[in-house]
This record gives sequence, structure tokens and C-alpha cells, in this order.
Amino acid sequence: MKKILIANRGEIAVRVIRSCVDAGYTSVAVYADPDADAMHVRLADEAYSLEGTSAGQTYLDQEKLLEIARMSGADAVHPGYGFLSENADFAQAVIDAGLTWIGPSPSVIRDLGDKVAARAIAREAGAPLAPGSDGPVGDAAEARAFAQAHGLPIIIKAAFGGGGRGMKVVTELDHVEAAFDTATREAVAAFGRGECFVERFLEKPRHVEAQVVADTHGNVVVLGTRDCSLQRRHQKLVEEAPAPFLTDEQRSRIHEAARDICSHAGYTGAGTVEFMVAADGLMSFLEVNTRLQVEHPVTEATTGVDLVAEQFRIAEGLPLSLSSDPEPTGHAFEFRINAEDPALGFLPTPGPVTLFVPPTGPAVRVDSGVASGDVVPAPFDSLVAKLIVVGEDREAALKRARLALREFRIEGLPTVLPFHRAVLKEPDFTDSPFRVDTTWIEREFAARLEVGEQAAFAPDGARRRFTIEVDGRAVTLGVPSGLLSAMSDGGSPAASSGTGSAHDGVEKDSEGAVTAPVDGTLAAWRVSDGDRVSQGDPIAAVEAMKMETVVAAPRDGVARLAEVEAGSSVERGQELARVE
Repeated sequence: MKKILIANRGEIAVRVIRSCVDAGYTSVAVYADPDADAMHVRLADEAYSLEGTSAGQTYLDQEKLLEIARMSGADAVHPGYGFLSENADFAQAVIDAGLTWIGPSPSVIRDLGDKVAARAIAREAGAPLAPGSDGPVGDAAEARAFAQAHGLPIIIKAAFGGGGRGMKVVTELDHVEAAFDTATREAVAAFGRGECFVERFLEKPRHVEAQVVADTHGNVVVLGTRDCSLQRRHQKLVEEAPAPFLTDEQRSRIHEAARDICSHAGYTGAGTVEFMVAADGLMSFLEVNTRLQVEHPVTEATTGVDLVAEQFRIAEGLPLSLSSDPEPTGHAFEFRINAEDPALGFLPTPGPVTLFVPPTGPAVRVDSGVASGDVVPAPFDSLVAKLIVVGEDREAALKRARLALREFRIEGLPTVLPFHRAVLKEPDFTDSPFRVDTTWIEREFAARLEVGEQAAFAPDGARRRFTIEVDGRAVTLGVPSGLLSAMSDGGSPAASSGTGSAHDGVEKDSEGAVTAPVDGTLAAWRVSDGDRVSQGDPIAAVEAMKMETVVAAPRDGVARLAEVEAGSSVERGQELARVE
């Protein structure tokens, strides 16, 4: 390999570009129109336009990517994660074009990417499993039948996806149909395929995974475990390695099952085998991600292994750089810094980044796809950066993480930084026994991010900072610009800033109005014009950054829908309906 096309964007494209520099490869970036000025475009040796605005027109367009590979003279393709990274047809097309595919073989991607086939492989390998459907279910009625036969809760999951997209937990039988429809739409939007299967959901489980690398010489090495239980909407927010508070028997079982599954499947490349671990210790195989994971840096930090470099070695036909499972050294956390507003239910918040000042210090690493002056575009993922912090043990890493999060400054748009700072004060997460699970944020913690936090997140994110003295001590205040404007005008903060009660999709000066909570696409109407609704009933679903947000009725009444067709673009604050 000499020249690598990176079929991705954002911070993972930047990560691969930097590894290309280290290894002496020429890097080729691609970009959608909203990413024309993005960091990965600036850093790559060459960059080519995909001429489009949506994922389907750009990063998911296989023909465009292969044409750019041909034009640029690239001889290899690195898919990053997301988009086409787990698409067996794309991997085969890359190989058929005479290029090196930096990932597992198409047949392995197909077998393990199909979660139903992966369950069969896991069963043959003797891995622990929860009950699930024998294959993708044909419709919502089949999903309901499974729930009736096996009990609730169930989880509906995209058969050809990952990263939390196309994944819905259902706790009430009457919600199965809506959840199935949403999961299918999210799967099509994110992966181009909408098939879903159903599985019994373990209540209050931890999410524990094993990082695996395997070469073409038959070597399979497990690089330790990670805990990824802090999630919202089944998307990870905080990850750590090694996974804490596991027994030696559990850790050994996870290593053994991960190795056996990958060996049984003939796996090559970097991959992750994921498990759910219930409070009573019961474990169940979840899935295999046949790609690099977002959280791979915590494994790198605790093993000293460069996983992208290992991917390059494997693709070149070389053996792994290590021959046995390494013992982890120290403890590492990764905090995903997403453009989302925690005070508004982690609503996606694309927009300009007016200031980006990452923390510094020993054992602090920041993987970022943006810098000051860049824009986080609405059509793509909300991930802005990743903060990785290492300590000699978990307690030391937590102390260092608290300082690093205090130092991290991002202005211009809301991010999840306030959530990260707050969660590191929570004994459920920081202390033993570990009481966090995959639904802990929604169930236990979200209510603590009350609307009182909301003033810090004006729609444009703009704040003015002042340093004042309190008893001789300097204190910095960050005040929303909208609040200052309102005070100077003698008005109310809500009226001036526009935040009002945006968290429930209703503006105070327009009683009964249902507005779009974010710039995005009207994914679907949940009611018809003239339907009678009750307060809290879903009116519509708005998709932004590959995730759907349900907009609810603010009161009882009759729904009058605006003339907006499903699939149309909408702007934050745009009136979608009115409940009379």
C-alpha cells in the first residue's frame, strides 16, 4: 500500500490521516458539500468532492468513492467507522476494483454484520446468548408476536447496523408498532437497509466489550475489555478500559468468547465483540462490530497498541505486532463530546464552533474533527471530539478527567460537556458498587439536568464571560447573550433568547403550537390532520444527525398539521402543527 483513500469524515478521518503520516502513506480525503472546509479536508494530502449534501449522496455512494479512488490513484481504502465500514458489498467492490480493503473480508462482514447470522456463529462458538428472533422480522406484527411469546421488554435492532441507530427498547406492548417503524427508518437512513430483528432485552445491563485484532496468519489477540454503559438512546457517551468491577471469571469468559467467535468466523482485522452483563452476572452476546470503534483510544492508552497501525499491518499481510493478550496498564476514560444539548434531552445542535480550546496536560489526548471557526453540519453525526484521559488507576483517571473537563471550552453551540462534568460527581458511576447501566441516564440522571440548565444553552450557544470578585476570590460567569439582551431591553430572557420552553417543542407566545426542535428532516407524521390527541401524544418525528426526535402534543385537543410532507427539511422553531 502507498496511497489510502479514507471513505469517511470528521474525527475518525483525521485519526486515520495522522496514522498515514506515521506509516508513510499518502492520504486521500473525500468530502460532502457541508464538509468542504472541514479539518480532515485540510489535513489530507489530497481531497476530492463527493458533490452532494446528504450521506446518501456522498459518503454512502459507493460508485463515487470508487471513482475518486481511481482518479486519485489510491491503492487502498480505509472505511473508518459508520457509513460503509460494515458494508460487505462495498468491501467486495473495493477488492474487485483491485484495491486493498483495510478491514475484514466481505464474507466475514456479511456473516457478522447480519446480527442474526452472528448470533448463530456465537451459539456455535458457545458464547452466552439471550432469546431472539430466528431472523429479521417481516413487520411490526411479528415483533409484537415475539413480545407476546417471550415477554417484555424487547429490543428491536437493525440487522445491518450499529452505533445505536435503528435500535429501540419497548416496554409496553402498544408501543411495538411505532418503535418498529422508527427503528426501520433510522436503519435505512444510517445504513441503507431497514431489516430489523427482535431480542429479549436484559433489564439494567452493563455494556461490556472486548477489543480483538486478528491477522491473516491465524493469530487472534484480545486487547482487553471496555465498559460502555453510560449511554443515551443506545449511543455511548463515556467509555473506559479496562472494564471495572468485573470478576476474574467474567473477564476470562468475555476474553474466551470473543476469541472463539472471531476464530470461528475466520476474522481478520480490528473488531469488537460486545456483551450485555446483567446485574446478577448473567452475560449475553450482543454483536460484533467489524470495524474500528469510536472508543478504540482507551484500549490504545492501556495497552500501548496503535490499532490503526495494526489495521495497516494486517492489510499488508504482515503478522500482528504482538503474539499474546497484553495485560492492561493503568486506566483510561473516553468522553464523547457531541453537539447535543443535555438540558433538552440530548437534542442534536448543529452549528458553528466559534471557540474550541481543548485541555492539555500529562496523559490527556483529544481526537477532534473540528477547530475554532469550523461548522458541525446537520446532515451527519453529532460527534465533535473525543477526550481521552489516563491515570495509574481508576481513581487517578477520574481526578485527571475532572480537571480536563473543566478546562475544555467549546462555544458557539451546545455540547454534552456539562453532562460529563456532572456525571463525574455521581457516586453511581464513580464508586463501588458500580450502579450504572445502559438506561441509567434516562431513568436516573436525565431529570437532574433540569430546565435550570437550559439558560446556559441559547440556540446560538453565544455567551459572554465576566470575571467578578466574591470575597476577594475571582469567579468567572458565563452569561447567555440572549439573557443580556433581554435585560437591557426590559424583556424576559425566554422572549429574547427564543429558548422559552423549547424542551417540549412549544413556544410560550404560541400556545398550542408544535415546533421543530432542531434543524433536520420531518421523518414521519404520527397523526393525521384532524385527529384528537392528548397531551404528550407523539405528533411527528424529526430526524437530525441520523437520530429521530419525537415532537409531542402540548395539550389535549385536535391536531391541525402544517402543509409539510414527510421527508421535507425543517428548521428549528418551524411550526409543524397546532393543537386546537
